[in-house]
Amino acid sequence: MNADPHLKTAVHHTGAPLKDAALAVVLLHGRGGSAEDILSLSQAIYAPGVAYIAPQASGHTWYPLSFLAPREANEPFLSSALAKVESVVLSLEEAGLSRDRIVVGGFSQGACLATEFVATHPSRYAGLFAFTGGLIGPPGSIQQRFVGAAGTELAGMPAFFGGGDPDPHVPWSRIEESASVLSSMGADVTVRRYPGRAHTIGSDELDHARSIVLAAVARN
Repeated sequence: MNADPHLKTAVHHTGAPLKDAALAVVLLHGRGGSAEDILSLSQAIYAPGVAYIAPQASGHTWYPLSFLAPREANEPFLSSALAKVESVVLSLEEAGLSRDRIVVGGFSQGACLATEFVATHPSRYAGLFAFTGGLIGPPGSIQQRFVGAAGTELAGMPAFFGGGDPDPHVPWSRIEESASVLSSMGADVTVRRYPGRAHTIGSDELDHARSIVLAAVARN
């Protein structure tokens, strides 16, 4: 088995050239999706001077099992996926974009990966948006994992969590729990529940994400 399955996968880019960008948005696709799919969100959350970056998961899947499975059961794919996101962020830093000029977001499996990355690589990012996703691990493990993480690591970073309830893949309780953890780490968290909504991205969620992007552009 490849110990780092996502290492050499492509990274796609649209929007402003990195050398001219005021902000970068890292977009993470869901299970079975693609970088091209998630990059289409750039039209809905567009702002001038923003670079939109989307890495591709090997086999169109960041990790094989549910995000609620024991973490070790999703290895080495989960560690490789987190390393892929980190490599993208580091490449943006090398291009001159500090973390307070980088938004991280995604849908479904990509939203779980985005949330997990920000929580385990804490900094004052420009923002996080998680469309139907949350921290990764089995029920009862999340608070225990982050029990020592409370503080100011995220320094007021705006974060948005949204999802339908009920959802076939992501329990609403995990979205709430994840929002609580990030709030305890210093994020400024907004949560929206959409009763009866299908496993998709709604216009209200896109409005919240676009607000995060526009506010970050204005700050920079």
